[in-house]
Amino acid sequence: MKTATTQRVAVIDLGSNTARLVVMEATPGYAYRLVDEIREVVRLRQGMTQDGLSDDAIDRAFSTLRMFTRFCTSTRTDVILATATSAVRDAANGRAFIDKVQQDLDLTLRILDGEEEAFYGVIGALNEVPLDGGAVLDIGGGSAQLSRIQSGRSEVGSSLTLGSLALTERFVSKDPVSAKQVKSLEQEISRQLHTIPWIDTVRDSDLVGLGGTIRNLAKIETMRQKSPLNTLHGFLLTRDSLDASIDSFIELPLAKRQRIDGLSPDRADIILAGALVVRGVFETLGVDQLTISTGGLREGLFLEHFWEHLDYPVIDDVRRFSVLNLARIYGYQKDHANHVRHLAGRLFDQLLPLHDQGAQDRELLDAAALLHDLGTIIAYDGHHKHSQTLIHYNGLAGFSRREICLIALLTRFHRKGSPDIEGYESVLNKRDGKTLTYLAAILRMAEFLERGRNACVNDVITKWDDDALRITLVADEHPAVEIWETRRNALPLMESAFGRRVVLDSMAAPLD
Repeated sequence: MKTATTQRVAVIDLGSNTARLVVMEATPGYAYRLVDEIREVVRLRQGMTQDGLSDDAIDRAFSTLRMFTRFCTSTRTDVILATATSAVRDAANGRAFIDKVQQDLDLTLRILDGEEEAFYGVIGALNEVPLDGGAVLDIGGGSAQLSRIQSGRSEVGSSLTLGSLALTERFVSKDPVSAKQVKSLEQEISRQLHTIPWIDTVRDSDLVGLGGTIRNLAKIETMRQKSPLNTLHGFLLTRDSLDASIDSFIELPLAKRQRIDGLSPDRADIILAGALVVRGVFETLGVDQLTISTGGLREGLFLEHFWEHLDYPVIDDVRRFSVLNLARIYGYQKDHANHVRHLAGRLFDQLLPLHDQGAQDRELLDAAALLHDLGTIIAYDGHHKHSQTLIHYNGLAGFSRREICLIALLTRFHRKGSPDIEGYESVLNKRDGKTLTYLAAILRMAEFLERGRNACVNDVITKWDDDALRITLVADEHPAVEIWETRRNALPLMESAFGRRVVLDSMAAPLD
């Protein structure tokens, strides 16, 4: 990553259920990455009365914040953005708690009101999931926020006391929960949702979900599906999946819920209430799925700092920036990657009648061209496999899971091997295998036409008949190395993919 103005930015989020510290290494406006994270369950809202936060909850929170501040000091953090949300803002002694933290720990905790909490959740989500219009749902421990999005911006948000912990403490007293308690939960959720004056304006619209409860529900489904990806980028949580989870939460006692694959054991006692909120939103909006955002409140706070030079802290093209960001943090070779991208794009466009792939497939090829050599940061040997691994584990904001898998596989097969979708069958299909073969052939051809890493081949001109595909190289001097390497390493796959013998020519004559 660029180092001239690189900062370590810490975000502390003191929630009603969990306290989190995330640390980002960032060059504002250029690139960022998560470098550390600490999570501690504090249950700050637990035992709260009309007098405020309980002494035990304050002790847990104070101890955790002390640990966070010491960590930030020892790791030389440049910027600390610290916030508290619904538990502290609702507590009668919330201000006294904030003052004590300031005095004893020299840490300024900013209390976010409901609208601010909704706003920052939206900022985190919209930098992760492109959404021109629709709604964003954020479920925390003490509250839930539903926001309306228009023209890619948060227009209005409502904060409701529908947090997983808050609802559980109010309505759940039996293990397993009783049918009567489930009904009471559902009635309260419906009642509060229908207090939102603009709720009908987002019916049948796209829905994005964030927060620990929603991510945990998605994680449970990835385990059911035996998903090949470790990231939740682009994951769709469906009504069928949600219903299956709710049924198991209702049926199983806590000890068995804690053993559900994908469910965090420390969330097992409150997950049902949060899942019922999601279902209530589905029913109220008339939708049957939501897109998971891995970004939320913490990321929104950070991204306001990262994009401070913009009028609104959401990047216009989430997909494009996510590719550039990943390329930059792993130190991609910009000139080489961009020239491979140029040649791959030219081949794709000229060969369109033969492969009949669409504009979205061209975008996947473009992304893979920029990312194909990322793995060299680990080792040159096997770097195509390392590139696949980096994409597989990092994911790419704005892209669907299918698209992430294809980009990862394109980098895997950019230099050798026969493209196949083995290991990704739960996300990809046979048609995707054909797409992968076409795009990998084009990317491999572009890679070896740039083998000298000096842009010797400026352009390509293609012509074909039923028997042969002729590719003429436009170069200032004879590209001997590129022709030699391409014939050995790229032509076999091109011939297999396009069903024709491939002939390479060069406009520049060989030297005597």
